[in-house]
Amino acid sequence: MQRARLLVTVALLLATPGVAAAADETSVSDLIARSEQLSGVEVTVSGELVGDYGFRDDGWMWTQLNGDAYVDSPVSQGGQPVGGNTGVGIRMPTRLGEGLDPPGGYRNRGPIVRVTGIWKHHDPARQGETYLEVESASVLETGEPMRQGPEWPAAAVGVGLLAASFALWRREAQNVTAPSHGVRHPASNVHS
Repeated sequence: MQRARLLVTVALLLATPGVAAAADETSVSDLIARSEQLSGVEVTVSGELVGDYGFRDDGWMWTQLNGDAYVDSPVSQGGQPVGGNTGVGIRMPTRLGEGLDPPGGYRNRGPIVRVTGIWKHHDPARQGETYLEVESASVLETGEPMRQGPEWPAAAVGVGLLAASFALWRREAQNVTAPSHGVRHPASNVHS
């Protein structure tokens, strides 16, 4: 009976594409940590496309795939800083890169994609470059503009400092006159 339950559970897991794909997916951090070991292996990885799309004349496009905490929780959208960015270079056929939303940066959140391809560690055909040569890609989430409003507390401090500077400048301008003889004392209005 337990064996039958186990077989049904395994069959259901394999029949559910999302679960099977998630189980086989590699993280960007794992690609970096196990780069040499995974060289030549087909991997699937998800993340945000960032930086720039470098379309080349040879029919390929280069870009960066970030797979860090900021993919799900950008700081400008309320996420907390939890370390640096983590990403890998990817090279994909131009046809897969055409029509993608702009890559992520300071003003945009790039498209979140799942890509599958062959991991290349220090590829001699590419002058020792380490990257993922993508064979297939799917967009999980479209890119979007970052909505980041003004820093009101910083603006208020800046306006306050400008007002204080202006007030001090005016006060000094009123106290300074061009004396005709020697030093003029503010308490004395007597002229000789």
